[in-house]
Amino acid sequence: MLEASGTSTAPRISPRRNPPTWLVVAIACAGQFLVVLDVSVVNVALPSMRTDLALSAQGLQWVVNAYAIAFAGFMLLGGRAGDLYGRKRMFLVGLGLFTLASLGGGLAQEGWQLLLARAVQGLGAAVLAPSTLTLLTAAVPEGAARARAIATWTAVGAGGGAAGGLVGGALVDGLSWRWVLLINVPVGAVVLAGALLWLTESRGGLRRRLDLPGALLVTTGLATLAYGISQTESEGWAATATLVPLLAGLALLGLFLLVEARTAAPLMPLGLLRLRSVASANVAMLVSGSSMFSMWFFMTLYAQNVLGYSPLEAGLALVPSSLAVVLGSKAAPRFLPVLGARNVAVLGTLVAAVGFGWQSTMTADGGYLTAIMIPGVLMMLGAGIAATPLASLAISGAAPGDAGLVSGLINTSRTMGGSLGLAVMSTIAASRSGGEDAGPAALTDGYALVFRTAAAVLVVAALLMWLWLPAKGPRPEQKATSTD
Repeated sequence: MLEASGTSTAPRISPRRNPPTWLVVAIACAGQFLVVLDVSVVNVALPSMRTDLALSAQGLQWVVNAYAIAFAGFMLLGGRAGDLYGRKRMFLVGLGLFTLASLGGGLAQEGWQLLLARAVQGLGAAVLAPSTLTLLTAAVPEGAARARAIATWTAVGAGGGAAGGLVGGALVDGLSWRWVLLINVPVGAVVLAGALLWLTESRGGLRRRLDLPGALLVTTGLATLAYGISQTESEGWAATATLVPLLAGLALLGLFLLVEARTAAPLMPLGLLRLRSVASANVAMLVSGSSMFSMWFFMTLYAQNVLGYSPLEAGLALVPSSLAVVLGSKAAPRFLPVLGARNVAVLGTLVAAVGFGWQSTMTADGGYLTAIMIPGVLMMLGAGIAATPLASLAISGAAPGDAGLVSGLINTSRTMGGSLGLAVMSTIAASRSGGEDAGPAALTDGYALVFRTAAAVLVVAALLMWLWLPAKGPRPEQKATSTD
């Protein structure tokens, strides 16, 4: 076991004068942007990577999966480490690891070197991502100001995912696939310098040990589960190669819960899961994320495979959607005092459902305005409106010492929901179209079925939010407390 230093029960803050709040928000958002951008930015570079490094079809799939699995698997550990050893410290460690791995991936000469670099990138992202939100919430008092800061964090994160296709297309067309990874190096160095100079340290402050058995179980369980999910597209849901890791991952997560119930200093106090705001917000993020995450993937495929857009043109076509998710995230705090967090989340989810329903009417010769822009704007406007109150509710339910863990949990829910949803939606599309080698009309039918399914899932998610989410965040006396 490793032990965190410090015995005070109050949050630990360095004696340095606190930097301006806007500067903390900017640094945290820059870190989040890099993390989310790298989930999607490599997609348009995959063909070039395959040609240059002689990757197999399976190896090409793992360029994406190596990052996603490491990211999801280590997220809770990264969040708890920030609570125990310092949010600034973990921000620097995670961003440093992420930046070095980006350099290694960009300079890779063999396929295995690229895959290893992507896995280390995912590990760095898992340490970095929870700290971005907890640094922000520690710097901004709870209330309207924090809601606006979380909205900015949500908008930047969503914008990072949305910008992946545009940034990747521009870099591949103008330079080479290597710059999809190398661009992170100068940006990461600038953000690292800013964090060293201006961020102040904070941690949960409770004297406790890092729960290594729990950390190993949850990390291995999530990574194994994510691996099983990644196998569904190539092997199918009934194949042994899929079922064994899925069942093993679930068993390991069940064992993790058993260990957490018995240990004196758990990685994740189970009391958090009994807190309505934390549990409901995470389930809502998981369910809605399973639909919304797939939008970028299938819209890009539709634009390129059916309408004949180039990678850069496809990225440009989704710029209005990217702006819409930022607008929705920034507008949400204005509605929170009037409608309440639950109603805003439901409203955003229903707006997104309308967009997904509209998109399901796509045709093989659709025009840009009605087949991409307007439905895309509705989908992402709703996603931005819904994400801010969900993140705010989850964080508001946590004790200060558990803020990093809850941040890691909400990021894990979003990532795992997106991974599972994409695997399921890919299977649905292939079952209708017959695969990516089908003609434009058949592909369109498959993509349309995906968007109809996603719209139905979002309606169910809205109903779940209405019934389960608290209308407002918990009062201070209702927050979960850490367990020593």
